[in-house]
Amino acid sequence: MMTLVCMGGMTPPVGVTMYTVCSILKCPVDEYVKGIVPFLIAVLIVLILMIVFPQIVLFLPNLIFG
Repeated sequence: MMTLVCMGGMTPPVGVTMYTVCSILKCPVDEYVKGIVPFLIAVLIVLILMIVFPQIVLFLPNLIFG
């Protein structure tokens, strides 16, 4: 869930993090979007891996709680 919230914060149209960064750095939103594409692809790959292989995410809870 937190991965999706993070991704939503850094992508348009609702991206609060995106608008904050653009405001602080005084860069246009389109330049930010062009720069974030590799990171967005990485987040999507991680998300797909977590969906396909839930054992990655559930390893520690299964280890602790059996």
